[in-house]
Amino acid sequence: MIHKEGMSFLKYTLIIILLLIFFSFYLFSRLIFVFLSCFFIIFYFFLIFFFRNPKRNFNGIYENENKEIIISPADGKILSIQKIFENEFFHKNCICISVFMSPFNVHVNRFPVSGKIIYVKYHPGKYIIAWLPKSSLHNEHTTTVIETNKGKKILFRQIAGFLARRIIIYAKKNSIVKKGEEFGFIKFGSRVDIFLPLNSIILVKKGEKVIGGITMISIIPL
Repeated sequence: MIHKEGMSFLKYTLIIILLLIFFSFYLFSRLIFVFLSCFFIIFYFFLIFFFRNPKRNFNGIYENENKEIIISPADGKILSIQKIFENEFFHKNCICISVFMSPFNVHVNRFPVSGKIIYVKYHPGKYIIAWLPKSSLHNEHTTTVIETNKGKKILFRQIAGFLARRIIIYAKKNSIVKKGEEFGFIKFGSRVDIFLPLNSIILVKKGEKVIGGITMISIIPL
């Protein structure tokens, strides 16, 4: 299943690739034509692979009346787990879990909790390599805060990387959202940070692979 953010991009890219293959037939030798054709076809299949959107059913099995269960907002690898001062919304120390998405991961971003969106902000910025700590504040990024049904406030950030040139966010202030639903998409390698209370129980470790909307990453006691 192809994500909606890739449909028009793939359509126009296919037209360009077909034109390049057509002209290369007349401009180059047979060997070079075959090489270029294979390269363009492989490249196009990679783009289809990148914009894939596997169907994932979330039926509430992670809901619990006595604790707030946080699921991963993205596919990828746990880049870091650290205590950090969050200075945009909370203005206090939090536990920050960073998920790095390589170009080979699914790039759909999903809400890690259910609740009401109380804060959304887009920040223009640079395109430093996403696994560097300073990219969290200096790169183009978005910040979203949800107040959960249990009264907890969770902040998460989409961060553009060296290759990522477009962050797409669907989250809107005052909207009621459900855990596992899509809240955005980042194109071509990036990162998502999630900020949790200091008393959170962390269920993942650095270097672990996680699946957006599926992997439980933390429990917040009530």
